[in-house]
Amino acid sequence: MILKMDRLPIELPTPKNPSANDAAAVQELLGGKFGEMSTLMNYTYQSFNFRGRKRLRPFYDLISSIAGEEYGHIEVVSYAINLLLTGTTKRGMDPVPGPLKDATDFRNSRHFIASGQSALPMDSMGDWWTGQNVFSSGNLKLDLLHNFFLECGARANKMRVYEMVTDPTAREMVGYLLVRGGVHVVAYARALEYLTGVEVTKLVPVPDLSNKPFKETRKYEENGVHRKLYTFSQEDYRQAALIFNGPHPEDGQPLEVIFGSPEGVPAPDLDEEPQLNAPGADDIDPDMFKDIAKKLGIKL
Repeated sequence: MILKMDRLPIELPTPKNPSANDAAAVQELLGGKFGEMSTLMNYTYQSFNFRGRKRLRPFYDLISSIAGEEYGHIEVVSYAINLLLTGTTKRGMDPVPGPLKDATDFRNSRHFIASGQSALPMDSMGDWWTGQNVFSSGNLKLDLLHNFFLECGARANKMRVYEMVTDPTAREMVGYLLVRGGVHVVAYARALEYLTGVEVTKLVPVPDLSNKPFKETRKYEENGVHRKLYTFSQEDYRQAALIFNGPHPEDGQPLEVIFGSPEGVPAPDLDEEPQLNAPGADDIDPDMFKDIAKKLGIKL
């Protein structure tokens, strides 16, 4: 089971230049073949389907821990998309002037037709994410090799999207994912080393460029975020530490497993978009909930 928290792993700034086309590019990091939905569902199904768990528990714990983190990654990418879309059309209840007329020039019109100007499970071209992106062979060596490749492919796409978008919101999110994705690359490389004896970490980084050129990554690496694996559980998945240990392949600093999750920050409150009827619950009076909360003893 997953314990869900109403927080994001990092704080996302309000976009200085909201852009529907930048949001379309960032969609690749959500619903693309190498996007966060793919990493989430690959590791989730591999953990569900893991056979021989008692004998190979450290590998199961590692995959399960990373799967837990990926849930938060699809959330932070979605919020970045939503923030980039906020303010790209004219707000108002009158449909006659065509408040969405500019959307005909945006690359992904589904953001405005199929949703309330918000993220969707699709890639940058508007193709829906599919379960065909899930690889769960049942063979541990093959799955770990696939996961290493998947994280490296995801890293390449993050670097390219970073080069496409310049708004601080998108770049802050991508910078964080570059750091955390690097943790997962190292984790699967270390797992393959324990399983096969092959020094996979010598391949890192793939692509052959460190995080240093991306200024948004620096504060995270200075705080050691690139060396920490979170279990996203207080009590379980502790044997992940039997694999995720030793020196980081780039800076030589010790790898560390944190039993739990990052503290996180409150998620941004997304503005209403009345021209899209989103959320479209205009008859609800917030004071009504204050009265109910008082009666139930719930602190708002």
